[in-house]
Amino acid sequence: MAEPLRDRARRATGWRLKMNGDVRPHYVVCGSDPLAYWVVRSLLATDPPAGRVRVTLVVPERRRSEGPDGRDLPGVQVVRADRLDEATFRRAGLAGADGLALLHQDDVGNMHAALCAQEVEPRLRLVVRMFNTSLANGLRQLFPDSAVLSDASISAPAFVAAALGELAPTHFRHAGRTLYVARRADVRPQDVVSGLAVTTDPELVRVLPADEASADVVLAEATGRPPGTELAARRLVRARRRRQPVAVLLRALRSFATRKIGVAVLVLLAVIAVLGWLNARAAHVNWSDALYLTLVTTLSGQDPDLGKPVAAQIMQVVLNLAGLALIPLITAAVVDGIVNARLALHAGRIQPDRSGHVVVVGLGNIGTRVMAQLHDFGVEVVAIDRNPDARGAPLAHRLGVPLIVGDAGQEETLRAASVDTSQALVVVSTDDGVNLRAALNARSLDPDLRVVLRLFDGDFAERIQQAFGIGISRSVSYLAAPAFAAAMLDRAVIATIPVDRHALLVTEVPVVAGSPLDGRPLAAVARPGEVRLLAHTRAGQKTEWSTDPRMVIHAGDRLTVVARRAGLTALLRETTPVPPPAPAGTPAPRQPDE
Repeated sequence: MAEPLRDRARRATGWRLKMNGDVRPHYVVCGSDPLAYWVVRSLLATDPPAGRVRVTLVVPERRRSEGPDGRDLPGVQVVRADRLDEATFRRAGLAGADGLALLHQDDVGNMHAALCAQEVEPRLRLVVRMFNTSLANGLRQLFPDSAVLSDASISAPAFVAAALGELAPTHFRHAGRTLYVARRADVRPQDVVSGLAVTTDPELVRVLPADEASADVVLAEATGRPPGTELAARRLVRARRRRQPVAVLLRALRSFATRKIGVAVLVLLAVIAVLGWLNARAAHVNWSDALYLTLVTTLSGQDPDLGKPVAAQIMQVVLNLAGLALIPLITAAVVDGIVNARLALHAGRIQPDRSGHVVVVGLGNIGTRVMAQLHDFGVEVVAIDRNPDARGAPLAHRLGVPLIVGDAGQEETLRAASVDTSQALVVVSTDDGVNLRAALNARSLDPDLRVVLRLFDGDFAERIQQAFGIGISRSVSYLAAPAFAAAMLDRAVIATIPVDRHALLVTEVPVVAGSPLDGRPLAAVARPGEVRLLAHTRAGQKTEWSTDPRMVIHAGDRLTVVARRAGLTALLRETTPVPPPAPAGTPAPRQPDE
């Protein structure tokens, strides 16, 4: 494991020279969707000391999506290949490259491509797009010098923050925990992870103070208890509105039987009622006796009576025939009702009235993350997806989140989710057309509804926001691309936390053998006002959030820190070994990117 980590240090300090004499950083990006486009643009925007980077983009022969994929960007070398194998990587000049990004939406395919790339260039910085956490952990063990990222995990906090009406996406998930920024007064003391800033004096905001107890802005863990009193009040409103069993029962009865069977039963009952009334008048009996005679005649028949008038005999025959038809209809209605009830329950169409909840449309990669984080915050969630076996369906059932199976573009589906009384609608399916229809139909039900709309094209998202008045539009690729680009540059930024005019970065930094921090205690990591340690992960072990400052740091450990940019730059120098002096006559080494 130490050898790949040592290779990373060599790249970070510029020890590694290009085989063709070109000292510019060279990155290979494999992808054919908007994420690849924005990652390439982010890489081209960097300006390291050695000059502008060289980017090679590997795309399929044919476009697989209508959105941009980067092949038309100026200054990019494009290699077309439908298979990511060793031959393709050699054509792309992977040997001697600084980094490789595998951005296809295929976890297994990306892992196979990573294994092929290792055969071409063993000493390689690898950035992989992956959703499955089990595969991600396995890939990290195979490639220690790698960053396994999920665009869903990166962009989900922005959707969650927008749904809750917050100004900045200050929620993120790391190592199995959902963390968020809050006022210390709004969270329980045991949920506080770290103090971030002292903002009591607006003229002098101090970030990462030496005394954590003095910080009024903290990083806390979400444990199902929403911060503040607003969500608690909404939960009380929801509890009151849910106590309407009559409305739920009527809605259930309407969904049990089909319309044709219902009409047939009603017509037959009307015929029986009319004939029973006529029979009662002919027999000159009161209403209770008439009801008894009618039911007995209809359900069990009646002995023939030749002495009755012709009209009474005709009514008796018709009632017997109606009885013969009524029994099968009752049986059909019961069977049909049971089947429809099971289907309605399975599809989530029978739902109580709700208020103050959040409706999430689409349980793909993004929707699953958004649903999980909202649930962590104690917000009631209702999910909609046209596929009952969507990726996030098992998690929804496990968390107890109602899942309505249907087309979110249809108004009746939105009504079943009580969109008109919801707090927000988060539309994150993979179909821009369905997303837009769902957003517009929801706005017709509630013009003041907060709608968070996912669109793949960032420019299209801005135009939709302006044209239709949908206040919040998000492009997942645009939100996630900076993190992928930062990982390519050996900067694994997990989240950015804005505090006043300061920006705090949450990142995970590996410790390389022979670095200044190798063998020192964890207490050496913290620097008041610059860096604070959040968690410590031993190689192959679980992340420890409650750390002992006396614990010794070993090579291969990963440090999760929150830091200012200058503090992070200093920490990166402390976790990488000092490069040896360059031999005489060799080009000047690259310097680490600041």
